[in-house]
Parts: sequence; C-alpha cells; structure tokens
Amino acid sequence: MAAVNKLSCYSDPADHYCHRVRLVLAEKSVTADILEVEAGRCPPRLAEVNPYGSVPTLVDRDLALYESTVIMEYLDERYPHPPLMPVYPVARANTRLLIHRIQRDWCVLVDRILDSRQKDADRALARKELRESLTGVSPLFAEKSFFLSDELSLVDCCLLPILWRLPVLGIELPRQAKPLLDYMERQFARDSFQASLSSIERDMR
Repeated sequence: MAAVNKLSCYSDPADHYCHRVRLVLAEKSVTADILEVEAGRCPPRLAEVNPYGSVPTLVDRDLALYESTVIMEYLDERYPHPPLMPVYPVARANTRLLIHRIQRDWCVLVDRILDSRQKDADRALARKELRESLTGVSPLFAEKSFFLSDELSLVDCCLLPILWRLPVLGIELPRQAKPLLDYMERQFARDSFQASLSSIERDMR
C-alpha cells in the first residue's frame, strides 16, 4: 500500500509569498492541504512547527519549512517533474540570483505599497519605482516564452504573483510594456496558474 502524502501548507490567501508556493504545488500537480491563515493570526499548530508563526509554512511529515524560497526549492527536489530549476550549477546559480533580485528590487516595493502603516508619499514613490522598473525590463520578455528561459522556472513562480497583483497595487503598465503584458496574459491563462489562486486572489482581477 502506498504511503499517504501528508503535505500541508499554511498559507495567507492574499499574500504573494504564499501564492508562489501554491503556484509551485500547482505546477507539480502536488496535492497539499492548504490551511488558510489570516494575516497576523497564528493557529496553535503553526506556532508548534514554526518558531516565527509565519506563512507560508510547509509541513511534510516531520519536516517543517518556513521560508518561501527554501520551500520552493525543496518542492522542486522532492517532486522533480516538471523541473523548475536548471540542471547545471551555473544556470542554477543564475536562477537563484534572479530570485534574489526580484526579492530585493520588486518584492520590497510591493510590500511597501501594501503596508498601510507607510506614509502615502512613500507608497506612491514605491508604486512609481515598481511601474518604471517593470516597464524597463519589459523588452526581456520578448525573447523567450518565460522570464529569460524557454521553460517555466522558480523565477516565474516568484514574479507572476506580483504581476497578478498589479491592479491591487494601483499599477497600470503602459503600452510600451507590451512584451510583459503578453507574457502575463499567456501565463495567467495556464491551468496551473488558475489552480494556484485563492478565492481572494481571484477577486483581485
């Protein structure tokens, strides 16, 4: 008799870091119990497995992981098909670097825009920076089907949850960002992306 897969994922249905993990699960067709946690709430079981009480948190039998990029890489190694990381060390390192840059250049701005404790002027500045930065990189999306790759990778899984949230962030991309807008249209239509969405996320567009 096959062992039962005991995978569960504590996830905030509105959070883009949680969304990236759900997207990896959907891409891999991995079934997991998605345990929805409201922002700022920490169920007792989550506090037991994660000293920070943060989401996303992935629990796989006796293992608990609670940093989105660590979870994504673990899922990619645990469920190798389809692979979301390149095989060769140099390409893998470049993928990790791209994820790091998304984190530093874009996620920071997204978090600032969504943080109601920030001053309006600071949020407006972050909105302007993000819009200009995304517009600036748009030509890169004309060359390949995915972000700098012929195959979907963990880089796309970090980027797409941000792009899905542009209406909520108050950002409308200009017409010259057409390659990026085309990429968004293609990716958002994929079954796996649609399967990754929470009901709150569906209402964002």
